[in-house]
Amino acid sequence: MNRAMRSPGDWWRGWLPRDIDLPLLLGLLALAALSLVVVYSAGGGDTDMVFKQAMRLGLGFVLLLICARIPPSAFRRWSPWFYGLCLLLLVAVVVAGEGKGAQRWLDLGVLRFQPSELMKLALPMMLAWYFHERVLPPRLGALLVAAVMVGVPVVLITIQPDLGTALLVALSGAFVIYLAGLSWWWILGALLAISAYAPVHWTYFMHDYQKQRVYNFLDPNADPLGSGWQTMQSQIAVGSGGLSGKGWTEGTQSQLEFLPERHTDFILAVYSEEFGWIGVAVLLVLYLFVVGRALWIASQAKDTYGRLVAGAVAMTFFVYVLVNGAMVTAMMPVKGVPLPLVSYGGTSAVSLLIAFGLLMSAYAHRRMLG
Repeated sequence: MNRAMRSPGDWWRGWLPRDIDLPLLLGLLALAALSLVVVYSAGGGDTDMVFKQAMRLGLGFVLLLICARIPPSAFRRWSPWFYGLCLLLLVAVVVAGEGKGAQRWLDLGVLRFQPSELMKLALPMMLAWYFHERVLPPRLGALLVAAVMVGVPVVLITIQPDLGTALLVALSGAFVIYLAGLSWWWILGALLAISAYAPVHWTYFMHDYQKQRVYNFLDPNADPLGSGWQTMQSQIAVGSGGLSGKGWTEGTQSQLEFLPERHTDFILAVYSEEFGWIGVAVLLVLYLFVVGRALWIASQAKDTYGRLVAGAVAMTFFVYVLVNGAMVTAMMPVKGVPLPLVSYGGTSAVSLLIAFGLLMSAYAHRRMLG
C-alpha cells in the first residue's frame, strides 16, 4: 500500500511486517503485559526479576516480527537443520547438562537454556517438512518414519530425566501427524499401545520422585508437610481468591512464601489468589482467543507445511495452558510446565514467540505458494 494512500487506522503497518495478524499480536502482547504484573507480585516486588522478564519477552517479540517477514518456504528448507541441531543439543544435555535433580539445562557461560524447549518447535517443523511433499493422509511407511522422528528426541528428554516435557514434545509431534490426516483407527491403536506400555514404564523406568508425584496427586494429605506441601498450598491459594481476589500483591500464600515455585510453575495460583475467579475467567478468555485465532490462521495457510506447523503451534499452546491449570488445581500430578507467556522464564517464552512468528509467517504469506 502506498504510504500516501494509507488511512489513519493503518499507521501500524509502517513498522509491522506486511499483512501481520494484528488481533493475534495484541493477544500475545496482553499476555506478556499480564506476565510482568504477576511476576512482580510473585517475586515479592523484585524489579530486577520484572526487568529480566521484560527483556526476554522483548527479545521474543523481536524474533516473532523477524520470523513473520520470512516466507514459510525458507523455514521449510531450514527445518531438517534446526531439528538436527536440537538433537545434538539434547545429546549435549545428557552428557553435560545441569538442573534441579536432573540434567535439563545447557550453560554456555553467557547463556543458559533448555534445549528441550526448542525441540517443542523443531519437531513440528521437521514433521511438517517431511509430510509437505508426500501423499496425505500418510501411509504406513511414512508413519513409521514419523514415529522415529518423534521417538528419538522423546527418548533423549526422558533420560534427562524429564518425563513431563518428553510427553509435551511427543504431543507436539502427534498434532502434526493428526493434522496430516491420520486415521482414527491409527489413533485408537496408538492409545491402546500406550496404555499397554504404561505399566511397564511405571515398573522399570519411572524414578522414585516421579512415582511420588503420582502418589501426591492421588492423596496430597498423606504427607501435607512434605511431598504434598506444594499441591496443598496451591489449592489453598486458588480457593482463597474467591470471586474477585485479595488484590494485587496482597496474596498471603505467595507474599508469605508458603507457595513454592510461585513465580514459575505455580504462578497461576498466585494470580488466582490475587484476582479471583473473575481474573482467571478473563485470563482463560484471553488464552482461548489466542488459540482460536491461531487455529483460524492455520486454516488460511495455502501449503501443507504452513498449515501443519501453524495448527500444531495452536494446539500445543492450548495443551500447555490446560496442563498447567490442571497441575495447579491438583487435577493432574505436578509437572515442570510453566504457564505459557506468563510464568517467569526465558527459553519457554522466547521459543513460544518464535513459534507464533512462524504462524504469523504462514498468515502473512498466505497468498504465496511454495
